[in-house]
Amino acid sequence: MRNLIVLFACSLVVSAASASDPHTKPADAKAAASEALASASASATAEPSIKPNLKPDLKSGGKPSVSKAPVEPPAEKSGKDGGKGAGKDSAKEDEAELDLSERIAKKLAEMRATQAARAAAAAKARKVAEARKREAIIVAAAPPPPPPPARGTHWTYDGESGPGNWSKINVDWGKCSTGTRQSPIDLRDGIKVDLEQITFDYHQSSFSEVDNGHTIMVTVGGGNFITVNNQTYELQQFHFHRPSEEKINGKGTEMVMHLVHKSAEGKIAVVAVLLERGKAHPLMQTVWNNLPLEKLESVSPSVVLDLMEALPAKREYYTFMGSLSEPPCTEGVLYIVMKQTMQASPAQMALFSRLYPFNARPVQPGNGRVVKESN
Repeated sequence: MRNLIVLFACSLVVSAASASDPHTKPADAKAAASEALASASASATAEPSIKPNLKPDLKSGGKPSVSKAPVEPPAEKSGKDGGKGAGKDSAKEDEAELDLSERIAKKLAEMRATQAARAAAAAKARKVAEARKREAIIVAAAPPPPPPPARGTHWTYDGESGPGNWSKINVDWGKCSTGTRQSPIDLRDGIKVDLEQITFDYHQSSFSEVDNGHTIMVTVGGGNFITVNNQTYELQQFHFHRPSEEKINGKGTEMVMHLVHKSAEGKIAVVAVLLERGKAHPLMQTVWNNLPLEKLESVSPSVVLDLMEALPAKREYYTFMGSLSEPPCTEGVLYIVMKQTMQASPAQMALFSRLYPFNARPVQPGNGRVVKESN
């Protein structure tokens, strides 16, 4: 019975030491257990209780004398009754020891379960900490996200926002650098054929004009058409470039007028009229007379334009497939470049040069395009 009590005490000491401090070393736990074991053993082997001897001592005059005498354990009862008593005591002791053993086992099981749960929680916490550390390392090592796509709108004919960088300003202007049918081009080695005559159905028209920051643009009223290759296009607007964007055998002119048309299906055709110094240009003079005073301010004069004044007397032409010569550089544009040039006075040329001394896109690669030329 005493051995079980000692074992239980040692187990409790070791378990309590481990449970209270998960970092307790095994040597420390063993030391605590040894100390508890020694204490329990000392208690078990201590001297039995001392009873005083109160028998009278005749030599001392009849006074009782106190003497230490060991208390002997009670003698076992003999006979039939003594045997039954001893059996009952032994059964009770066995039952008590069994109960104590069960309680010790239960307590140890609870302690082990608690320790296992704490160990599992500590292991899980370590795994979480390590995972977070790995994630932090991965995030720190990951490359930065790509910048958002460019959506700029400002472009020019020179500098950082010039033609060489148009495709970088806006993601939708990619054709300005990747296109294979870009305008303008140098018209060389044209194939001379009998091109059909272009039908110009132009009339006097109302108009509005604006200095849009890139050129002087004139928007005309409806009802003005050209017909070419069995396709009809309506005139939308015309504008000017200085110097001419188109070149013929490497030679350009001081200015060019672009007349922009659109079909019902949305296809675009541009008629280019090259301008040289000479006599005054009547249609240009009407436009100059009504220039707006501010950029981006549109004016709608009460006068009308005679759009036939925009065309040379002879209607032979070059033709090829190209693109818009400004962002977004859309391809699939039909170009018709009149072979005969027209004239504008030096004063008219000088007025435009004060506003736009240079607003022409450089010549683009021909990339083997077919250029047809009227005989």
